[in-house]
Amino acid sequence: MAIPFGKPWPKRSQAAASRMSPVSDAILDEIALTRAEYEAIVDRLGREPGPLELGLFGALWSEHCGYKHTKALLRTLPNTSDRLLVEPGAENAGVVDIGDGYAIAFKIESHNHPSAVEPVQGAATGVGGIVRDILAMGARPVALLNSLRFGNPDSERTRHLFSGVIEGISAYGNCIGVPNVGGEIEFHEPYESNPLVNVMCVGIIEGRHVISAKAEAPGDLLVIVGAKTGRDGIHGASGLASRTFNDDAEMRPAVQVGNPFMEKVLIEACLEAAKLPCVVGMQDCGAAGLTSAAVEMAERSGMGVRIDVTDVPQRESGMNAYEVMLSESQERMLLAVKPDDNDALFTLFDKWDLDASVIGEFRRGDDVEVAYADNTQCLSPVSILTDAPGYSFDPPEPEHQAYEQGFIPFTDQDIPMTHGDAILDMLRLPNIASKRNVWRRYDHQVQNNTVAGPGGDAAVIRIQGTRKALAMSTDGNSRWVRANPFVGSAAAVAEACRNVSCVGATPIALTDGLNFGNPEIPMVQYQLQESIAGIRDAATAFGVPVISGNASLYNESDSEDSRILPTPIVGAVGLLDDVTKAIGPAFQNEGDRILLLGSDAVWDTPAGGGASEALQRFHKMTMGNIAIDLELEASVQALCRELIDSRLINSAHDCSTGGLMVAVAESCMMGGIGAVIDGQEPLLETGWLWQLFGETQSRILVSVDELRLLDVTKLADAQRVPWVEVGVVCGDSIRVENEEISIPVYVAEQIWQKGLDYALGNDIAVAEPEDATQARLACEFFNRTEQN
Repeated sequence: MAIPFGKPWPKRSQAAASRMSPVSDAILDEIALTRAEYEAIVDRLGREPGPLELGLFGALWSEHCGYKHTKALLRTLPNTSDRLLVEPGAENAGVVDIGDGYAIAFKIESHNHPSAVEPVQGAATGVGGIVRDILAMGARPVALLNSLRFGNPDSERTRHLFSGVIEGISAYGNCIGVPNVGGEIEFHEPYESNPLVNVMCVGIIEGRHVISAKAEAPGDLLVIVGAKTGRDGIHGASGLASRTFNDDAEMRPAVQVGNPFMEKVLIEACLEAAKLPCVVGMQDCGAAGLTSAAVEMAERSGMGVRIDVTDVPQRESGMNAYEVMLSESQERMLLAVKPDDNDALFTLFDKWDLDASVIGEFRRGDDVEVAYADNTQCLSPVSILTDAPGYSFDPPEPEHQAYEQGFIPFTDQDIPMTHGDAILDMLRLPNIASKRNVWRRYDHQVQNNTVAGPGGDAAVIRIQGTRKALAMSTDGNSRWVRANPFVGSAAAVAEACRNVSCVGATPIALTDGLNFGNPEIPMVQYQLQESIAGIRDAATAFGVPVISGNASLYNESDSEDSRILPTPIVGAVGLLDDVTKAIGPAFQNEGDRILLLGSDAVWDTPAGGGASEALQRFHKMTMGNIAIDLELEASVQALCRELIDSRLINSAHDCSTGGLMVAVAESCMMGGIGAVIDGQEPLLETGWLWQLFGETQSRILVSVDELRLLDVTKLADAQRVPWVEVGVVCGDSIRVENEEISIPVYVAEQIWQKGLDYALGNDIAVAEPEDATQARLACEFFNRTEQN
C-alpha cells in the first residue's frame, strides 16, 4: 500500500470527517485527485476548498506536476558536478558550465497523452513547451532531439499517429528556426494505444547569465507576454497527463494548439528582454498554465502572489477565473519585473508586436490570491498548494521476472533463410532501418552550427566563437528494460554516453524522460524503482550528473494489454574541446583495419541474444538474460575518446541494436565502401543468430589506418580494454570469410533506406544504379520478404 510522506497532515475531527463532502467522485476523477488526497487538502486548509482552489490543487497535486510516485526516487540520482550552475530540479532546466564564458541548459520532456489524442498538435506543442523551458533560463535554443515510440507499423492507428507526430515535430521545429539534429524511433505493439513523444532541447547561455524563475522582492510585478489565453488545454496536466483514458474525442479539448510563428517571435523578444535590468525572473506557462507558472514562481521567491485574471489578455469571451488559471494555451511566458523603470520592457514587446500585460504582483507572506474583477476567488497558501503528497512503495519482484531473466535463447534451426538474407532482413526492420525519410523533413542545418546531424551516433553542434562543440544523443531500449529494469536502464545511460563518446566528446551531464504505466500497480512500481536505481548507478559510474528530466506515468488505457513497455529515455550531452577532431561512424579508407573495442571475440556470446532485436524478430520473444559491466563500459568509452583526441582512428560506431553485423553494415553503407569480416571461427549451426546479432554491451566498432594499428592496440592493452581485429575495409560488398555471406553494399543500402517505408506500407521504388543487377537483387529480397 502506498504510504504518504512529506509534511504530516493533521487528522480531521470526527465531526469534520463525517460531514458530507460537496465534491463528487466524478469531479475528483476529472482532476485526477483521490478522495484521500481531497480529504488531506481539507485538513490542511481547515475548510473545504472553493471551486477554483480545487482546480488549482488538482493541477499542482497531479502526477504530472507533483511527481507523487517518483520524487522520492528521483532524489537518489547523482546531481553534483563542478560544472553545475543550477541545482537540479530547482528551475525549468538544468544548467552546466562549458567554459569560455558559456553555459548550456537542457532538458527532456514528454507529450505522450496529447499526442495519442491529437498527434499533430500534441507533438508540435511538445516541441514548443520544451523550447520555452530552455528559453526561461535565458538560453538560446540551439538543438532539438526526439525519442518516439509507436505500435506495429502495419496498423492503421500507428500510421495515423506516426504521420501526425512527424508532421507536428517538423512543422513546429522548422518554423521556430531550431535545428532538429537527432533522436530515435522504435515500433513495438504495446505502444499501439499510447505512443511516446519525448523531446529534448539544448540551449546556449552567453556570459553564463542564467535567469531564475523567481521574483526578487515584494512589489515585483507579474507580467504575461505572448499569445492570448483561450480555453484550450484545460485539465491537460491533471485530467489528461495524470490518469489513464479511453475516449480520444472526450479528451481532445484538453490538447493545446500551437502557433510556431508566435513562438519564434517570443524567443527573440524574451532573449532581448532578459538583458534588461528590470527583468528579474522568467517562467514558461506550460503544464497547468498560469497556475503552475505563477505558484511555482512564488514558491521559489519565498513570497505570495496576487493575480487578477481580468488583466490576462483573452482570445475568447466570457472566460471565468477557473478557465483562465487552468488554460494551457501555448506561447506564453511569465516575467517577474521590477515595479519601477520598466518602460523599456513594454516598448520592447510592442516592437515585437506581442501582447504584454501586468496581471499581478508578488507580496510578503505565503498566500496565492486569485481575483476576478477585484473579487477574491481563491486564497490558499503556497506551501500547501506546492506540497503534493509523495508515495513510497516496496513492491515485490514480479513472478515472471526471474524466469524471463534466466531464459537463455535460442536455436536457429527453424529460420528459413540464409545468413546473408538474415542480415538484410535485420536491416529492413523498422527499428533498425534508416530514418532518413523522417529526418529529411526536419531542418537540421538552420543556425548553421550543425557539424553532424541525424543518422549518426550523436549529433554535433559547434559553439560559435570557440573551437568547442557539443555532442548529444537520446537513447532507450524498452525491450531490455522489460527484461531487467535495472540493467536495461543502466544500459540506456551507457548507450547515450557511448554515442557521445563515439564522436569524441566527453559526457558532462544527463537528462531523463521516464515513461511508464500506472504507478499504482505493483509491477509498474517495481519497474520504476529498479529503473531509477539503474540510472543512478550508471550515472555514478560514469561521473555525470542527472541535471533535469521528466516523468510521464499512466501511459495505458483500462486494459493491461494497453500498458506500454517501461521506457526510460536518457539524453546525454558531451563536450568536444576541438570540433575538428569529431569523427563519425562511416568507414573511410580502403585498407583500414576494423577493430572491436570492448571484446576479445568477433562473434557474440549466447548472453548477447537476450531481449535482442533478433530474438524479437525471429522468435517473437522479448525476454532473456541481459547484463552490463559498468566499469568496462567506462573504460571502453574513455579509450575511444582518447583515440579520437589523438587522431588515431578514422571512424567509431556504437555496437548496440542488431549487434555486430548491423554495426558493420551501417558503417559500410554510410561510408559507401565494403568490408571483409574475418570471423576466425565458423558460425555455429544453431547459434549463428546470436553470434551475428547479439547485443552484448560495451562494444565500439572502430577503423584505423594499418600504420597506426600498433599504436591503437598498445593503448588498449595499457588501459586493459579487450579488443579484437574484426576485418578490413575494402571492396564494394559486405563479406564474411568462411561463410557464404557476400552482400553488395548498394543492395544493403537500398533495403536499409526503404525498410521503414516498406513496414509502413508506403510505395517503395529501388533506384537503379549503372549495374541494374544490384537493383534487381534488392527488389527480389523485398519480394521474398512479402512471400514469407
